[in-house]
Amino acid sequence: MYLEFFNLDKEPFTLTPDTRFFLDSGPFKDALETLIIAIENGEGFIKVTGEVGTGKTLLCRKLLNTVAENIVTSYIPNPNISSKTLTVSIARELGMKYPASANEYTLQQLITTKLMQYYQNNQKVILCIDEAQAMPDKTLEALRLLTNLETEQGKLLQIILFGQPELDEKLKSRHLRQFRQRVSFSITLKHLNMDVMVEYLSCRLLIAGYKGGQLFPLKSLKLLHRYSRGIPRLINLIVHKAMLLCYGKGEKQITTAIMKQAIKDTEDAYEEKASNALRYKLITAVVLIISIVSAVYWAYQ
Repeated sequence: MYLEFFNLDKEPFTLTPDTRFFLDSGPFKDALETLIIAIENGEGFIKVTGEVGTGKTLLCRKLLNTVAENIVTSYIPNPNISSKTLTVSIARELGMKYPASANEYTLQQLITTKLMQYYQNNQKVILCIDEAQAMPDKTLEALRLLTNLETEQGKLLQIILFGQPELDEKLKSRHLRQFRQRVSFSITLKHLNMDVMVEYLSCRLLIAGYKGGQLFPLKSLKLLHRYSRGIPRLINLIVHKAMLLCYGKGEKQITTAIMKQAIKDTEDAYEEKASNALRYKLITAVVLIISIVSAVYWAYQ
Protein backbone atom coordinates (compact mmCIF):
# COMPACT_ATOMS: atom_id res chain seq x y z
CA MET A 1 0.00 0.00 0.00
CA TYR A 2 2.78 2.45 0.89
CA LEU A 3 5.46 1.12 -1.48
CA GLU A 4 4.94 3.76 -4.14
CA PHE A 5 4.55 6.51 -1.54
CA PHE A 6 7.99 5.76 -0.09
CA ASN A 7 9.50 4.67 -3.45
CA LEU A 8 10.19 1.15 -2.21
CA ASP A 9 10.78 -1.99 -4.27
CA LYS A 10 9.37 -4.34 -1.62
CA GLU A 11 7.90 -4.24 1.88
CA PRO A 12 10.83 -3.81 4.30
CA PHE A 13 9.08 -4.90 7.49
CA THR A 14 7.12 -7.98 6.53
CA LEU A 15 6.68 -10.63 9.25
CA THR A 16 7.65 -13.41 6.84
CA PRO A 17 11.19 -14.69 7.62
CA ASP A 18 12.70 -13.54 4.30
CA THR A 19 16.43 -14.32 4.19
CA ARG A 20 17.05 -11.34 1.89
CA PHE A 21 16.60 -9.16 4.97
CA PHE A 22 19.01 -11.11 7.18
CA LEU A 23 21.23 -8.65 9.09
CA ASP A 24 24.72 -9.92 8.39
CA SER A 25 26.33 -8.22 11.37
CA GLY A 26 26.10 -8.02 15.15
CA PRO A 27 24.47 -10.89 17.07
CA PHE A 28 22.92 -12.45 13.96
CA LYS A 29 26.23 -12.72 12.16
CA ASP A 30 27.87 -14.10 15.32
CA ALA A 31 25.15 -16.75 15.67
CA LEU A 32 25.39 -17.79 12.01
CA GLU A 33 29.18 -18.05 12.13
CA THR A 34 29.03 -20.12 15.33
CA LEU A 35 26.55 -22.51 13.70
CA ILE A 36 28.75 -22.93 10.62
CA ILE A 37 31.84 -23.58 12.77
CA ALA A 38 29.92 -26.13 14.87
CA ILE A 39 28.78 -27.93 11.72
CA GLU A 40 32.32 -27.98 10.34
CA ASN A 41 33.54 -29.49 13.63
CA GLY A 42 30.98 -32.28 13.36
CA GLU A 43 29.23 -31.60 16.67
CA GLY A 44 26.20 -33.75 17.45
CA PHE A 45 23.66 -31.40 19.07
CA ILE A 46 23.59 -27.62 18.70
CA LYS A 47 20.96 -25.54 20.51
CA VAL A 48 19.70 -22.07 19.57
CA THR A 49 17.23 -20.42 21.94
CA GLY A 50 15.54 -17.04 22.06
CA GLU A 51 12.29 -15.39 23.03
CA VAL A 52 9.36 -15.30 20.61
CA GLY A 53 10.14 -13.02 17.67
CA THR A 54 13.92 -12.77 18.13
CA GLY A 55 14.72 -14.22 14.69
CA LYS A 56 15.26 -17.96 15.23
CA THR A 57 13.35 -19.09 12.14
CA LEU A 58 15.07 -16.49 9.94
CA LEU A 59 18.45 -17.64 11.25
CA CYS A 60 17.51 -21.25 10.56
CA ARG A 61 16.50 -20.51 6.97
CA LYS A 62 19.60 -18.43 6.40
CA LEU A 63 21.74 -21.31 7.64
CA LEU A 64 20.00 -23.76 5.31
CA ASN A 65 20.75 -21.41 2.39
CA THR A 66 24.36 -20.81 3.45
CA VAL A 67 25.88 -24.23 4.17
CA ALA A 68 28.47 -25.74 1.83
CA GLU A 69 27.47 -27.87 -1.15
CA ASN A 70 28.63 -31.10 0.48
CA ILE A 71 26.09 -30.68 3.29
CA VAL A 72 22.68 -32.31 3.00
CA THR A 73 20.03 -30.33 4.87
CA SER A 74 16.70 -31.41 6.31
CA TYR A 75 14.12 -29.34 8.20
CA ILE A 76 11.24 -30.14 10.54
CA PRO A 77 9.10 -27.07 11.39
CA ASN A 78 6.66 -28.69 13.83
CA PRO A 79 8.21 -31.28 16.16
CA ASN A 80 5.17 -31.81 18.40
CA ILE A 81 5.01 -35.36 17.10
CA SER A 82 5.58 -38.93 18.28
CA SER A 83 8.95 -40.63 17.94
CA LYS A 84 7.58 -42.79 15.09
CA THR A 85 6.34 -39.73 13.20
CA LEU A 86 9.71 -38.06 13.76
CA THR A 87 11.48 -41.05 12.23
CA VAL A 88 9.11 -40.98 9.25
CA SER A 89 9.66 -37.22 8.84
CA ILE A 90 13.45 -37.64 8.82
CA ALA A 91 13.19 -40.46 6.27
CA ARG A 92 11.06 -38.25 4.02
CA GLU A 93 13.42 -35.30 4.40
CA LEU A 94 16.29 -37.53 3.29
CA GLY A 95 14.32 -38.55 0.21
CA MET A 96 14.13 -42.18 1.26
CA LYS A 97 11.78 -44.84 -0.06
CA TYR A 98 10.44 -47.33 2.47
CA PRO A 99 7.56 -49.79 2.78
CA ALA A 100 4.35 -48.33 4.20
CA SER A 101 4.28 -51.15 6.75
CA ALA A 102 7.79 -50.35 8.08
CA ASN A 103 7.95 -50.04 11.86
CA GLU A 104 10.10 -47.57 13.77
CA TYR A 105 13.03 -49.96 14.17
CA THR A 106 13.08 -50.76 10.44
CA LEU A 107 12.97 -47.07 9.57
CA GLN A 108 15.90 -46.37 11.89
CA GLN A 109 17.93 -49.09 10.17
CA LEU A 110 17.10 -47.65 6.75
CA ILE A 111 18.05 -44.15 7.95
CA THR A 112 21.37 -45.49 9.22
CA THR A 113 22.09 -47.08 5.83
CA LYS A 114 21.21 -43.83 4.06
CA LEU A 115 23.42 -41.77 6.37
CA MET A 116 26.32 -44.16 5.76
CA GLN A 117 25.88 -43.65 2.03
CA TYR A 118 26.13 -39.89 2.48
CA TYR A 119 29.20 -40.33 4.68
CA GLN A 120 30.94 -42.52 2.09
CA ASN A 121 30.27 -39.78 -0.49
CA ASN A 122 31.96 -37.23 1.81
CA GLN A 123 28.65 -35.54 2.59
CA LYS A 124 27.45 -34.31 5.96
CA VAL A 125 23.80 -34.40 7.01
CA ILE A 126 22.24 -31.79 9.28
CA LEU A 127 18.73 -31.79 10.65
CA CYS A 128 17.22 -28.45 11.76
CA ILE A 129 14.23 -28.61 14.08
CA ASP A 130 12.23 -25.43 14.67
CA GLU A 131 9.99 -24.80 17.72
CA ALA A 132 11.90 -27.57 19.52
CA GLN A 133 10.42 -26.60 22.91
CA ALA A 134 7.20 -28.29 21.74
CA MET A 135 8.86 -31.68 21.25
CA PRO A 136 7.58 -34.39 23.65
CA ASP A 137 10.15 -35.93 25.99
CA LYS A 138 9.91 -39.38 24.35
CA THR A 139 10.54 -37.82 20.95
CA LEU A 140 13.57 -35.97 22.32
CA GLU A 141 14.92 -39.27 23.60
CA ALA A 142 14.41 -40.88 20.19
CA LEU A 143 16.28 -37.96 18.68
CA ARG A 144 19.16 -38.48 21.12
CA LEU A 145 19.45 -42.11 20.10
CA LEU A 146 19.77 -41.05 16.47
CA THR A 147 22.91 -39.10 17.33
CA ASN A 148 24.51 -42.35 18.48
CA LEU A 149 24.99 -43.09 14.79
CA GLU A 150 28.64 -42.34 14.20
CA THR A 151 31.95 -43.50 12.81
CA GLU A 152 35.35 -43.18 14.47
CA GLN A 153 35.72 -39.82 12.71
CA GLY A 154 32.42 -38.20 13.63
CA LYS A 155 28.64 -38.17 13.76
CA LEU A 156 26.55 -39.35 10.81
CA LEU A 157 23.82 -36.85 11.72
CA GLN A 158 24.10 -33.39 13.23
CA ILE A 159 21.01 -31.88 14.84
CA ILE A 160 20.31 -28.19 15.43
CA LEU A 161 17.44 -27.32 17.77
CA PHE A 162 15.79 -23.91 17.51
CA GLY A 163 13.47 -23.14 20.39
CA GLN A 164 12.09 -20.72 22.93
CA PRO A 165 13.56 -20.47 26.48
CA GLU A 166 11.11 -23.19 27.53
CA LEU A 167 13.47 -25.61 25.74
CA ASP A 168 16.20 -24.77 28.27
CA GLU A 169 13.76 -25.37 31.12
CA LYS A 170 12.69 -28.69 29.61
CA LEU A 171 16.28 -29.89 29.30
CA LYS A 172 16.93 -29.16 32.99
CA SER A 173 14.75 -32.16 33.84
CA ARG A 174 16.73 -34.98 35.41
CA HIS A 175 15.34 -37.62 33.03
CA LEU A 176 16.70 -35.59 30.07
CA ARG A 177 20.19 -35.15 31.50
CA GLN A 178 21.69 -37.52 28.90
CA PHE A 179 20.23 -35.35 26.16
CA ARG A 180 21.44 -32.17 27.88
CA GLN A 181 25.00 -33.50 28.06
CA ARG A 182 25.01 -34.09 24.29
CA VAL A 183 24.54 -30.38 23.53
CA SER A 184 27.96 -29.18 22.35
CA PHE A 185 27.12 -25.60 21.37
CA SER A 186 24.44 -23.39 22.91
CA ILE A 187 23.52 -20.05 21.32
CA THR A 188 21.11 -17.47 22.73
CA LEU A 189 19.48 -14.82 20.54
CA LYS A 190 18.99 -11.76 22.73
CA HIS A 191 16.91 -8.64 22.24
CA LEU A 192 18.51 -5.95 20.07
CA ASN A 193 20.12 -3.00 21.79
CA MET A 194 19.50 0.50 20.45
CA ASP A 195 22.52 0.59 18.13
CA VAL A 196 21.80 -2.81 16.59
CA MET A 197 18.13 -1.90 16.17
CA VAL A 198 19.07 1.22 14.18
CA GLU A 199 21.37 -0.90 12.00
CA TYR A 200 18.55 -3.44 11.60
CA LEU A 201 16.13 -0.73 10.42
CA SER A 202 18.67 0.79 8.04
CA CYS A 203 19.54 -2.60 6.55
CA ARG A 204 15.92 -3.48 5.83
CA LEU A 205 15.12 -0.09 4.32
CA LEU A 206 18.23 -0.22 2.12
CA ILE A 207 17.41 -3.72 0.82
CA ALA A 208 13.83 -2.58 0.14
CA GLY A 209 15.18 0.25 -2.02
CA TYR A 210 14.53 3.22 0.25
CA LYS A 211 16.37 6.36 -0.88
CA GLY A 212 14.38 9.02 0.96
CA GLY A 213 15.34 11.30 3.82
CA GLN A 214 15.56 10.52 7.51
CA LEU A 215 12.56 8.34 8.28
CA PHE A 216 12.99 8.14 12.07
CA PRO A 217 13.69 11.11 14.36
CA LEU A 218 15.71 10.13 17.42
CA LYS A 219 12.70 10.41 19.76
CA SER A 220 10.72 8.01 17.56
CA LEU A 221 13.59 5.52 17.61
CA LYS A 222 13.76 5.68 21.40
CA LEU A 223 10.01 5.05 21.63
CA LEU A 224 10.27 2.14 19.22
CA HIS A 225 13.09 0.51 21.15
CA ARG A 226 11.44 1.05 24.51
CA TYR A 227 8.09 -0.48 23.54
CA SER A 228 9.34 -3.19 21.16
CA ARG A 229 11.91 -4.16 23.81
CA GLY A 230 14.33 -4.84 20.96
CA ILE A 231 12.32 -7.80 19.61
CA PRO A 232 12.69 -7.90 15.79
CA ARG A 233 9.16 -9.18 15.13
CA LEU A 234 7.63 -6.39 17.21
CA ILE A 235 9.92 -3.83 15.56
CA ASN A 236 8.67 -4.98 12.15
CA LEU A 237 5.05 -4.89 13.23
CA ILE A 238 5.20 -1.43 14.78
CA VAL A 239 7.19 0.17 11.94
CA HIS A 240 4.91 -1.39 9.31
CA LYS A 241 1.91 0.19 11.03
CA ALA A 242 3.75 3.50 11.41
CA MET A 243 4.52 3.59 7.67
CA LEU A 244 0.88 2.84 6.92
CA LEU A 245 -0.10 5.78 9.13
CA CYS A 246 2.42 8.00 7.34
CA TYR A 247 0.92 6.99 4.02
CA GLY A 248 -2.58 7.76 5.29
CA LYS A 249 -1.54 11.17 6.61
CA GLY A 250 0.67 12.01 3.64
CA GLU A 251 3.77 12.38 5.84
CA LYS A 252 7.27 11.23 4.89
CA GLN A 253 8.62 10.89 8.43
CA ILE A 254 7.55 8.74 11.37
CA THR A 255 7.00 11.40 14.00
CA THR A 256 6.66 10.63 17.70
CA ALA A 257 2.89 11.07 17.40
CA ILE A 258 2.70 8.50 14.60
CA MET A 259 5.02 6.13 16.44
CA LYS A 260 2.90 6.39 19.60
CA GLN A 261 -0.23 5.62 17.57
CA ALA A 262 1.41 2.58 15.98
CA ILE A 263 2.60 1.36 19.38
CA LYS A 264 -0.85 1.84 20.89
CA ASP A 265 -2.32 -0.28 18.08
CA THR A 266 0.14 -3.14 18.73
CA GLU A 267 -1.10 -5.52 21.40
CA ASP A 268 2.23 -6.85 22.69
CA ALA A 269 4.06 -3.50 22.62
CA TYR A 270 4.74 -2.33 26.15
CA GLU A 271 7.51 -0.84 28.24
CA GLU A 272 9.42 -3.46 30.18
CA LYS A 273 9.42 -2.71 33.90
CA ALA A 274 11.06 -4.40 36.83
CA SER A 275 9.06 -7.36 38.07
CA ASN A 276 7.50 -7.40 41.52
CA ALA A 277 10.08 -9.97 42.60
CA LEU A 278 12.92 -7.68 41.52
CA ARG A 279 11.32 -4.72 43.28
CA TYR A 280 11.03 -6.82 46.45
CA LYS A 281 14.72 -7.77 46.24
CA LEU A 282 15.73 -4.14 45.74
CA ILE A 283 13.63 -2.98 48.69
CA THR A 284 15.04 -5.79 50.85
CA ALA A 285 18.60 -4.83 49.88
CA VAL A 286 17.98 -1.16 50.69
CA VAL A 287 16.47 -2.04 54.09
CA LEU A 288 19.45 -4.31 54.83
CA ILE A 289 21.96 -1.59 53.91
CA ILE A 290 20.13 0.95 56.11
CA SER A 291 20.11 -1.54 58.99
CA ILE A 292 23.86 -2.18 58.67
CA VAL A 293 24.66 1.53 58.47
CA SER A 294 22.45 2.23 61.52
CA ALA A 295 24.09 -0.59 63.50
CA VAL A 296 27.56 0.71 62.70
CA TYR A 297 26.56 4.28 63.58
CA TRP A 298 25.11 3.35 66.99
CA ALA A 299 28.06 1.05 67.73
CA TYR A 300 30.39 4.04 67.68
CA GLN A 301 28.18 6.38 69.71
